[in-house]
Amino acid sequence: MAEAADFQGTSASPARRWMRRAGALLAGAPLLAGLLQLPAAAPAQAASSDTVSVSLDTLSPSVPTDGDTLTVSGTVTNNGKRTVTGAHVNLRVGPQLTTRSAIDAVARHSDEPQGGTGSEVDGKYEEKFATLTPGVAEHFSISVPVDKLDLGEDGVYEFGVSLSGQTSAQPWDRLLGIRQTFLPWQSSEAGTRTRTTFLWPLISTVHMTAKTGAGDLQTPVFLDDDLAKELAPGGRLAQMVDLGKDLDVTWVIDPDLLASVDAMATGNYRLPSADGTTTPGSREHQAVAKQWLAGLQKAVAGKEVVALPFADPDLASLAHRGTSVTGSLSHLKDATDVAVTTVKTVLHVTPTTDFAWPVNGAVDPSIMKVATSAGADRVIARSDSLQETSGLPYTPSAARPVGGGTTAVVADARLSRAFEGDLTKAGSATLAVQRFLAQSLELNAQTDKERSIVVAPQRVPTASQAQAMAAALTALQGSGWSQSQDLSAAAKAKPDPGATTRIPSTSAYPSSLRRQELPRAVFAQIARTQDKLDNFQVILSDRSRVATPFGLAIHREMSTSWRAGGDEAAGYRDGVEAWLDELADQVRLIDKSETKLSGRSATIPVTVQNRLVQPVGHLVLRLTSTMPTRLKIGGKAYSEQQVDVSGGHSQSVKFTTSANANGRVAVVAQLFTEDGQEYGDAVTFDVKVTEVTPTVMLVIGGGVLLLVLAGFRMYTQRKRAAARQADEEGPGTAEGDSDEPGNPEAPGDRLPDEPDPASGAGGPEQPSDPAPDTAPESTGPSGTGERVDR
Repeated sequence: MAEAADFQGTSASPARRWMRRAGALLAGAPLLAGLLQLPAAAPAQAASSDTVSVSLDTLSPSVPTDGDTLTVSGTVTNNGKRTVTGAHVNLRVGPQLTTRSAIDAVARHSDEPQGGTGSEVDGKYEEKFATLTPGVAEHFSISVPVDKLDLGEDGVYEFGVSLSGQTSAQPWDRLLGIRQTFLPWQSSEAGTRTRTTFLWPLISTVHMTAKTGAGDLQTPVFLDDDLAKELAPGGRLAQMVDLGKDLDVTWVIDPDLLASVDAMATGNYRLPSADGTTTPGSREHQAVAKQWLAGLQKAVAGKEVVALPFADPDLASLAHRGTSVTGSLSHLKDATDVAVTTVKTVLHVTPTTDFAWPVNGAVDPSIMKVATSAGADRVIARSDSLQETSGLPYTPSAARPVGGGTTAVVADARLSRAFEGDLTKAGSATLAVQRFLAQSLELNAQTDKERSIVVAPQRVPTASQAQAMAAALTALQGSGWSQSQDLSAAAKAKPDPGATTRIPSTSAYPSSLRRQELPRAVFAQIARTQDKLDNFQVILSDRSRVATPFGLAIHREMSTSWRAGGDEAAGYRDGVEAWLDELADQVRLIDKSETKLSGRSATIPVTVQNRLVQPVGHLVLRLTSTMPTRLKIGGKAYSEQQVDVSGGHSQSVKFTTSANANGRVAVVAQLFTEDGQEYGDAVTFDVKVTEVTPTVMLVIGGGVLLLVLAGFRMYTQRKRAAARQADEEGPGTAEGDSDEPGNPEAPGDRLPDEPDPASGAGGPEQPSDPAPDTAPESTGPSGTGERVDR
């Protein structure tokens, strides 16, 4: 007041006024110092809020009720450069949060004191630390009766753990760190309970190739042994089964995972080696697979099981990129049919295939059309895709009839995404659990209407995410505001008439998801591989040996797990196609070198080789002359014959040819399937014709006749000479000296220059045809020329 009078007065001299003002300032110096410190506290508090980090590792019980004792534990870590003294950890209860967006706001800044941080609980419930050394984490644990928290009516409360203390630079007590979370509070029984459906996904990546071991066992070959790690105790899939068996959930299963584990359980699977061969899988891993399957069979007993199409095909990629490739949609129907058989065989339960699940529940008209093309009439969407535009003040039920007999089952985005991110640290997992429970309670409190809510978490939860999901679901199922329900019941629930049913446009599809989609080239390669498979399997006596492993491998090429897979996905597809080409090439024509024909007609053998273990048939071998005016096959330009070859053998097929002129003629051999499709590569070879003319045959015939006549003349001359000699010698010739005609041993029978009949020497050379070539040809070229039958 005096200062005001001094400033406002006009009677005092300037010097006197200055002295009075200075005195007032000096007298108020202590107060000024305090005022200077007080405003500085707020910015210092904000600036130093991360000086000490607070981790809230456990909060038990997650949903306290009357009479409970709340236990909070965690760690505090001094991240600054100075020692904190006089530190103490306090519990704080903030205001009640009345909207779901308010919960989101607190979660986004859980380590920042925004505005008010709530009032501290009774000082008796705190933990003190004389000093906090920089870089050292200190554990704390505080237990407090719930009635000491002064909670009001039922609802969600902001709840925090803070650390206060001082440093040498700022020697006064102040807030140095805080961690805020949520405390769902319901002291009385809820009037209306929300029916909650939680999907429990059992989905993995692709593990099996199209290859099978040699022989009749058809041992499957795996990409690697990573699946065994997931199935082993403590592994991701092992924990999914162990955690899910005691929960009221709807199991959503990729049948490809079951097929892969079942193959491991038989003990006949193989793994690739560095040298390109394969080695048998471990018997230890076989036991792990058997144990996992046995546990899963018990876990799903009496529960709803939803089977996705085999290998979980990427519906969005198929809708946006694959429908322009002929035949792509047919794979989805085949994958659905295989799914039912696989689940029945492995788990001994009948699954439902009525549900389709696009990635992240993002839908547009094209995705809805593709998703329902294989028979599914219910599509699991998510509320951040099919958003509410009708202005409802509450979250409507999941079921939405969208026309054409199709139901969109819209999962709640906040609840579904609560367990994303890195939850390996206890503090992160605890916050995720409390946030999920807070959102669920707040949703229930929006209206007195009974609603059905669906939670569709990420497709492939990590082990830590699965643990957090199980902890939250256990607390939720023990709460008073939620009641479990399976997915089919949620889809059949009465729809809310005010809920949005309009499917978002294609342009509204998230660009981040579109960038991850499989490109069109993938579906073009799949179609090419399928065509090769169709062409190959028609010649086989046992088509299932090839159709089954390759058909499943083609389904795997469309798997959602390949999103953003890049080179790994391309390598898998290339491997499937290359292996199919290698198998198909086991049935082939043997290359031929130049063939010579001596004469007007002859037969040409063409060899078909089958290096498969099973017989092949339904093949047609066509031999075509490129110059039918010179060389005809079977009297025309080409000739065809049916071919059947046993496994591991070769078959020689002979064609009759006729030549009209000398020279070389190119001949083409080509295999065809019975439906007229070319099979394998053609073999082209030359046929050299050297025809014998009639003039030459006359000359040869005349020469032979002359030789015969000369021989006859010599014989008659010998007979006459022998008769004359006998007349001249008379009957007194000695017996031992007799020289009877016709005795081949008599030296007098042979003239000095006459060839020895016994030796056959000296006679005319008789032309003879070469022996027929009836033996199968070798796998390589036959050399300078092949002999043929005349």
